[in-house]
Amino acid sequence: MRRNTLLIGAMIVTVLLPMWFVALHGEPPSEEIAIDESVTDIRPLEGFVDTPNKLSPSQVGVVVWVALFALIGVLTAAHRFMNEAVRPPDSADSRAVESDGGTVTLPWVETDHRWIVEYHGASDAIEGLIAMGGLTVLAIVFAALFTGEYLTLARTQYFGLYATGMFTSLALSTVAYYAWFMPHIEVAEHRGHDR
Repeated sequence: MRRNTLLIGAMIVTVLLPMWFVALHGEPPSEEIAIDESVTDIRPLEGFVDTPNKLSPSQVGVVVWVALFALIGVLTAAHRFMNEAVRPPDSADSRAVESDGGTVTLPWVETDHRWIVEYHGASDAIEGLIAMGGLTVLAIVFAALFTGEYLTLARTQYFGLYATGMFTSLALSTVAYYAWFMPHIEVAEHRGHDR
Protein backbone atom coordinates (compact mmCIF):
# COMPACT_ATOMS: atom_id res chain seq x y z
CA MET A 1 0.00 0.00 0.00
CA ARG A 2 1.30 3.46 -0.86
CA ARG A 3 2.44 5.89 1.83
CA ASN A 4 -0.06 8.59 0.76
CA THR A 5 -2.95 6.13 1.08
CA LEU A 6 -1.84 5.20 4.60
CA LEU A 7 -1.57 8.87 5.59
CA ILE A 8 -5.04 9.64 4.28
CA GLY A 9 -6.46 6.61 6.10
CA ALA A 10 -4.75 7.67 9.34
CA MET A 11 -6.17 11.19 9.01
CA ILE A 12 -9.68 9.83 8.47
CA VAL A 13 -9.41 7.54 11.51
CA THR A 14 -8.01 10.41 13.60
CA VAL A 15 -11.06 12.52 12.75
CA LEU A 16 -13.66 9.77 13.11
CA LEU A 17 -12.56 8.17 16.39
CA PRO A 18 -13.27 11.21 18.63
CA MET A 19 -16.53 11.83 16.78
CA TRP A 20 -17.59 8.23 17.27
CA PHE A 21 -16.67 8.39 20.96
CA VAL A 22 -18.93 11.44 21.38
CA ALA A 23 -21.65 9.77 19.31
CA LEU A 24 -21.67 6.72 21.60
CA HIS A 25 -22.67 8.96 24.51
CA GLY A 26 -25.63 10.48 22.65
CA GLU A 27 -29.32 9.96 23.24
CA PRO A 28 -30.46 6.38 23.73
CA PRO A 29 -32.54 4.98 20.87
CA SER A 30 -36.27 5.34 21.28
CA GLU A 31 -38.76 2.50 21.21
CA GLU A 32 -40.20 1.30 17.95
CA ILE A 33 -43.74 2.37 17.13
CA ALA A 34 -45.44 -0.34 15.11
CA ILE A 35 -48.79 -0.68 13.39
CA ASP A 36 -51.39 -2.80 15.15
CA GLU A 37 -51.03 -6.18 13.44
CA SER A 38 -54.60 -7.17 14.29
CA VAL A 39 -55.91 -4.37 12.06
CA THR A 40 -53.66 -4.65 8.98
CA ASP A 41 -50.86 -6.77 7.58
CA ILE A 42 -48.87 -3.77 6.26
CA ARG A 43 -45.36 -3.67 7.80
CA PRO A 44 -43.79 -0.35 6.77
CA LEU A 45 -41.06 -0.64 9.42
CA GLU A 46 -39.86 -4.04 8.28
CA GLY A 47 -36.56 -4.34 6.49
CA PHE A 48 -33.73 -6.75 5.92
CA VAL A 49 -31.27 -4.70 8.05
CA ASP A 50 -31.88 -3.75 11.68
CA THR A 51 -31.46 -0.01 12.04
CA PRO A 52 -31.87 2.32 15.02
CA ASN A 53 -35.15 4.23 15.24
CA LYS A 54 -33.58 7.46 16.46
CA LEU A 55 -30.12 8.97 16.12
CA SER A 56 -28.58 11.78 18.13
CA PRO A 57 -27.09 14.75 16.24
CA SER A 58 -23.56 13.54 16.98
CA GLN A 59 -24.39 10.08 15.59
CA VAL A 60 -25.82 11.69 12.46
CA GLY A 61 -22.57 13.67 12.12
CA VAL A 62 -20.50 10.50 12.18
CA VAL A 63 -22.75 8.81 9.64
CA VAL A 64 -22.52 11.84 7.34
CA TRP A 65 -18.71 11.93 7.58
CA VAL A 66 -18.44 8.21 6.85
CA ALA A 67 -20.80 8.62 3.88
CA LEU A 68 -18.74 11.54 2.52
CA PHE A 69 -15.49 9.59 2.81
CA ALA A 70 -17.14 6.61 1.10
CA LEU A 71 -18.34 8.92 -1.68
CA ILE A 72 -14.80 10.24 -2.19
CA GLY A 73 -13.55 6.65 -2.42
CA VAL A 74 -16.23 5.71 -4.95
CA LEU A 75 -15.52 8.79 -7.09
CA THR A 76 -11.79 8.08 -7.00
CA ALA A 77 -12.34 4.46 -8.04
CA ALA A 78 -14.68 5.51 -10.87
CA HIS A 79 -12.20 8.12 -12.11
CA ARG A 80 -9.32 5.64 -12.10
CA PHE A 81 -11.46 3.09 -13.91
CA MET A 82 -12.46 5.61 -16.58
CA ASN A 83 -8.87 6.71 -17.19
CA GLU A 84 -6.94 3.45 -16.83
CA ALA A 85 -9.05 0.33 -17.20
CA VAL A 86 -9.95 0.56 -20.89
CA ARG A 87 -7.18 2.86 -22.18
CA PRO A 88 -4.09 1.49 -23.97
CA PRO A 89 -0.83 1.52 -22.00
CA ASP A 90 1.24 4.70 -22.02
CA SER A 91 4.01 3.00 -23.98
CA ALA A 92 1.78 2.71 -27.06
CA ASP A 93 1.96 5.45 -29.69
CA SER A 94 -0.95 7.53 -28.50
CA ARG A 95 -1.10 10.01 -31.37
CA ALA A 96 -1.46 7.58 -34.26
CA VAL A 97 -4.74 7.68 -36.17
CA GLU A 98 -6.49 4.49 -37.11
CA SER A 99 -7.76 5.08 -40.63
CA ASP A 100 -5.66 7.53 -42.64
CA GLY A 101 -2.33 6.97 -40.94
CA GLY A 102 -1.88 10.66 -40.18
CA THR A 103 -1.83 12.59 -36.96
CA VAL A 104 -4.91 13.51 -34.98
CA THR A 105 -5.98 17.07 -35.67
CA LEU A 106 -8.96 18.63 -33.95
CA PRO A 107 -9.26 22.23 -35.13
CA TRP A 108 -11.82 23.13 -32.49
CA VAL A 109 -9.32 22.11 -29.78
CA GLU A 110 -5.99 23.18 -31.22
CA THR A 111 -4.91 26.82 -31.41
CA ASP A 112 -1.60 28.67 -31.64
CA HIS A 113 -1.24 28.29 -27.86
CA ARG A 114 -2.93 24.90 -27.33
CA TRP A 115 -2.04 21.53 -28.86
CA ILE A 116 -2.90 17.86 -28.41
CA VAL A 117 -0.36 15.95 -26.34
CA GLU A 118 -2.09 12.59 -26.13
CA TYR A 119 -5.04 11.07 -27.96
CA HIS A 120 -6.63 7.65 -27.53
CA GLY A 121 -9.63 6.90 -29.70
CA ALA A 122 -12.73 5.34 -28.15
CA SER A 123 -12.34 1.59 -27.82
CA ASP A 124 -15.97 0.79 -28.79
CA ALA A 125 -15.43 -2.68 -27.27
CA ILE A 126 -18.29 -5.16 -26.98
CA GLU A 127 -17.76 -5.16 -23.20
CA GLY A 128 -18.83 -1.52 -23.11
CA LEU A 129 -22.00 -2.31 -25.04
CA ILE A 130 -22.81 -5.16 -22.67
CA ALA A 131 -22.13 -2.95 -19.63
CA MET A 132 -24.29 -0.13 -21.01
CA GLY A 133 -27.14 -2.52 -21.85
CA GLY A 134 -27.01 -4.27 -18.48
CA LEU A 135 -26.91 -1.02 -16.53
CA THR A 136 -29.80 0.40 -18.57
CA VAL A 137 -31.92 -2.69 -17.85
CA LEU A 138 -30.96 -2.47 -14.17
CA ALA A 139 -31.98 1.21 -14.02
CA ILE A 140 -35.35 0.36 -15.60
CA VAL A 141 -35.92 -2.50 -13.15
CA PHE A 142 -35.14 -0.30 -10.13
CA ALA A 143 -37.36 2.48 -11.52
CA ALA A 144 -40.22 0.00 -11.91
CA LEU A 145 -39.69 -1.32 -8.37
CA PHE A 146 -39.60 2.25 -7.04
CA THR A 147 -42.87 3.08 -8.82
CA GLY A 148 -44.45 -0.17 -7.64
CA GLU A 149 -43.43 0.56 -4.06
CA TYR A 150 -45.00 4.02 -4.32
CA LEU A 151 -48.29 2.64 -5.65
CA THR A 152 -48.52 -0.07 -2.96
CA LEU A 153 -50.48 0.91 0.13
CA ALA A 154 -48.06 2.60 2.54
CA ARG A 155 -45.38 -0.02 2.08
CA THR A 156 -42.52 2.40 1.61
CA GLN A 157 -39.63 0.79 3.46
CA TYR A 158 -37.66 0.00 0.31
CA PHE A 159 -37.86 3.47 -1.29
CA GLY A 160 -34.25 4.22 -0.37
CA LEU A 161 -32.97 0.88 -1.66
CA TYR A 162 -34.73 1.19 -5.01
CA ALA A 163 -33.74 4.85 -5.45
CA THR A 164 -30.12 3.98 -4.63
CA GLY A 165 -30.14 1.18 -7.18
CA MET A 166 -31.71 3.37 -9.84
CA PHE A 167 -29.34 6.32 -9.40
CA THR A 168 -26.28 4.08 -9.02
CA SER A 169 -27.15 2.29 -12.26
CA LEU A 170 -27.53 5.62 -14.06
CA ALA A 171 -24.23 6.90 -12.65
CA LEU A 172 -22.38 3.71 -13.60
CA SER A 173 -23.82 3.85 -17.12
CA THR A 174 -22.33 7.35 -17.42
CA VAL A 175 -18.98 5.97 -16.23
CA ALA A 176 -19.20 3.09 -18.72
CA TYR A 177 -20.08 5.43 -21.59
CA TYR A 178 -17.14 7.70 -20.81
CA ALA A 179 -14.74 4.76 -20.45
CA TRP A 180 -15.64 2.84 -23.61
CA PHE A 181 -17.22 5.33 -26.01
CA MET A 182 -15.42 8.66 -25.49
CA PRO A 183 -11.93 9.42 -26.83
CA HIS A 184 -9.29 10.33 -24.28
CA ILE A 185 -7.63 13.63 -25.14
CA GLU A 186 -4.92 15.46 -23.22
CA VAL A 187 -3.98 18.96 -24.28
CA ALA A 188 -1.18 21.33 -23.29
CA GLU A 189 -1.25 25.09 -23.58
CA HIS A 190 0.95 28.09 -22.93
CA ARG A 191 -0.09 29.90 -19.79
CA GLY A 192 0.84 33.35 -18.60
CA HIS A 193 0.77 36.95 -19.75
CA ASP A 194 3.81 36.92 -22.02
CA ARG A 195 1.90 36.10 -25.22
